[in-house]
Amino acid sequence: MKLTSNDLVDGQPCPAVCAFAVPGDDNPVALSDNRNPHLAWQDAPAGTRSFAIVCHDPDVPSAGDDVNQLDREVPESLPRVDFYHWLLFDISADTTEIAAGSHCDGITPRGKAGPDAGNGMRHGLNDYTGWFAGDADMEGQYYGYDGPCPPWNDSILHHYVFTVYALDVETLPVDGELTGANVLAAMQGHVLDKAAITVTYTLNKRLLG
Repeated sequence: MKLTSNDLVDGQPCPAVCAFAVPGDDNPVALSDNRNPHLAWQDAPAGTRSFAIVCHDPDVPSAGDDVNQLDREVPESLPRVDFYHWLLFDISADTTEIAAGSHCDGITPRGKAGPDAGNGMRHGLNDYTGWFAGDADMEGQYYGYDGPCPPWNDSILHHYVFTVYALDVETLPVDGELTGANVLAAMQGHVLDKAAITVTYTLNKRLLG
């Protein structure tokens, strides 16, 4: 399979319009356009019955003690964990493209509704659901796409891996909540092929130069 995008270039920074936040002028960050990127794929294998899209950041700090603190940076040596930004599945086998902004175009406090994503597709819960838990203004269930917003004091670039999976089932049999871990578990044994684009992002003004 081959994955292309009008918005993303493999190995290059994620466009600000696809991010949840950008570096601020008077504050460390400001909210951004939060638009899902265009994705298109081809050369799916015979037997493909549906597609799934997963976007994850494998560089999220495993502990939050230093996150977004003015007097220090998150150390490079800190172990990192996955953070899921987008889970879209049950995409029909005759679909080969997702338009920019078709599943997210702006920030929705308390999260977008789901799991219905239209045309038989389903959205999973991204990890902003947990990130905003306890925040009176933002907490809720965050279905669908929400873009990059790494800690603004992190010492490393974050990587965002957009992967399209070709699956041998029409409907993904997910057990439990539609989280990243559960969606990936449901794919086990059903992946015929996959293709990915990886982009980078930071809100650390030191890294931006």
